Amino acid sequence: MTLYTPFEKWATEEHKLFSESVRRFYDEEMTPHIEEWVNKGKVCKSFWEKAGNAGIMGGAVPEEVGGFGGDLGFDSITVYEQAKKGDSGWGYGIQSIVIHYLNSYGTQEQKNKWLPKLIAGTSIASLAMTEPGAGSDLQAIKTTAKRDGNQYRLNGSKIFITNGGSADLIVVAAKTDQSAGAKGISLILLDTNEADGFSRGSPLKKLGLKGNDTAELFFDDIKIPLTNLIGPEEGQGFYQMMKQLPWERLLIGITALGAIDFALDETVRYVQERKAFGKRIMDLQNTRFKLAEAKTKAEVLRSFVNDCISRLIKGELDAATASMAKYWGSQVQNEIIDECLQLHGGYGYILDYPIARMYADARVQKIYGGSNEIMKELIARSLDQQ
Repeated sequence: MTLYTPFEKWATEEHKLFSESVRRFYDEEMTPHIEEWVNKGKVCKSFWEKAGNAGIMGGAVPEEVGGFGGDLGFDSITVYEQAKKGDSGWGYGIQSIVIHYLNSYGTQEQKNKWLPKLIAGTSIASLAMTEPGAGSDLQAIKTTAKRDGNQYRLNGSKIFITNGGSADLIVVAAKTDQSAGAKGISLILLDTNEADGFSRGSPLKKLGLKGNDTAELFFDDIKIPLTNLIGPEEGQGFYQMMKQLPWERLLIGITALGAIDFALDETVRYVQERKAFGKRIMDLQNTRFKLAEAKTKAEVLRSFVNDCISRLIKGELDAATASMAKYWGSQVQNEIIDECLQLHGGYGYILDYPIARMYADARVQKIYGGSNEIMKELIARSLDQQ
């Protein structure tokens, strides 16, 4: 299976050739190392650099800063094919989001400094929004960045930060005006290699995504140049985050589709080989019905995700539709993988089988990027405004 169907107009011949190239790269450089990353709790830095050399990052970034001037269809393929290989460790989804923050709102100096490194994989990025007391409610963040002459003083903490343990660049959401609510939030670039007062907590022990580097971050009076502000003025952070959230939420839907395709492939292979009561498990009516239902849900999701990608490329993907992709994709992912695990029987509960890891990995998809309950509220709000 591929992300796109033969009828998708957004998927050009260039996208299809790119998809084949990404798939070959993952076969050679990702699949053999997934278990190693799970055991280590992070992806090796060398893989990031190999991915950069393979040219699979920054497809929608202009050529003059290291990209190849395409559209977000290329990043969509990179993310889908990763999930289709059964990997949840490599944090390129967040890297992609940071790249597009910089590409959309960064100064030319910021773009020139960071985009070539992020696209080449020589630098790793993370996005620090969530705090111990503020998740989906971004207006409630407590981290502050106070002006002091020609610099900010950054204080606070963040939690559940993907790539947080290894990031060279962190986009930090902070209050530059504590009295202005959402309009007081700004996004500030933190170079971790030049940050006295910056520290990382111990790696977080998670239910799933065990190959993914997730950390708690602490900012103790870090001095940051005013030139590290993203955007022309303070107070633009909330607007910038809201404008980029459709891509972040669609990424979750794309990841869900890739994970579903992997889980179905694994399960079909298993039930074709496993026998019970003198016949293949695949020959039992319940198995066939369950797989038929799962495949149908997968294809409905594929159609919707492709429609969203097409809208995104045209600049027409609205927040409510992206919320549907995130909510429905993650919901269907959890439903299908649960059924796939059931069809594996007791072996599905053993971590030697990929389906067990997929089951644990799927659960957080309904939480991060805005919980599914928040997604439903946003969708309902759009209906109430008609």
